[in-house]
Amino acid sequence: MNFINFFLILLNTTILVCGQFLWKFGMEGKTDSFSSIGSIIKVFLSPYILSGLFLYGFATVLWLFILTRVPLSIAYPIQSIAYILAVFGAFFIFKEPLTTYKMVGVILIMTGVSFIGFSK
Repeated sequence: MNFINFFLILLNTTILVCGQFLWKFGMEGKTDSFSSIGSIIKVFLSPYILSGLFLYGFATVLWLFILTRVPLSIAYPIQSIAYILAVFGAFFIFKEPLTTYKMVGVILIMTGVSFIGFSK
């Protein structure tokens, strides 16, 4: 796989993770967001939620383009880099704990992605 394709997959993955972070920001402190239809509509109209949905839509279009260039059996596992970005992003942005188990999991994911990414 060439650098451009890897960059596109990494870009797509980063966009998806940013969408998740926006959704998390949008849901911070909202404990009754699903208590009624009105509250659900209010959640979906939040700027953070709408921005995350927009990013997901853009990432989907980019993903369709990627699938014209890269085999799914390579592209999809590389996209698991999202788990790594999410763990560290959650630690730095949301102050979530970074445990030994999470670090071991990140190392295992990085190892697996490396094997797939560097395979022929």
